[in-house]
Amino acid sequence: MTADLAIEAVAVSRGFGARWAVSGVNLRVTAGSSLLLAGHNGAGKTTLLRILAGLLRPTAGTVRVGGIDPAQDLLGARRKVALVAHQGQHWTELSALENLLITARLLGTADPRGAAQAALERVQLADRADDVVRTFSAGMKKRLTFARVLLQDPSVVLLDEPWGQLDPAGFRFVDELLAEMKDAGRAVIVATHLVERAGHVLDHGLRLDGGVPAWIGPARELAAAMELS
Repeated sequence: MTADLAIEAVAVSRGFGARWAVSGVNLRVTAGSSLLLAGHNGAGKTTLLRILAGLLRPTAGTVRVGGIDPAQDLLGARRKVALVAHQGQHWTELSALENLLITARLLGTADPRGAAQAALERVQLADRADDVVRTFSAGMKKRLTFARVLLQDPSVVLLDEPWGQLDPAGFRFVDELLAEMKDAGRAVIVATHLVERAGHVLDHGLRLDGGVPAWIGPARELAAAMELS
């Protein structure tokens, strides 16, 4: 295995009954690198992210996260991966700080309060730390999800529509955070319909068509490739 290979999928397929949601996917993402996953609705992007995160087992093929096969050591693999789903999960009757304190304590963080407050500061929610999450806008909830990722400090970050429900300031925030993650040596995989925007900030591109890889190349060229398909 390449020394800096963070996550790898080899001939990964996933079936649901008679339908194949993902079929024959190969990918390799190194530390500090990024991959854009594109495709129309139902192309298999979210299913593939869930397989890479260890939330779904592939019907065929293998996944390795930092050299760990989730089929052999699921907990070890999951510790290395953070998945930001399109709809984040929060304890909505608790404050933003309380949400992160729970996460920090589950992770065994040495200074849960300090780490939680630092994460809120980074995602620009420090002034809303004590507010109940159900009062947050969709964009604020997305920022809180990113704060949880920062607490986890994963080696691989999987993002499903990270720019969704954000305003222009939020778009810039995500762009900056992606750059920071890469600079910190994390591997980043992003599934999104905003292919042109993502192509400016990500390295490599993979388009799925009916769950099957249909195009591989530089992320900046993916939008044009989709227009031609």
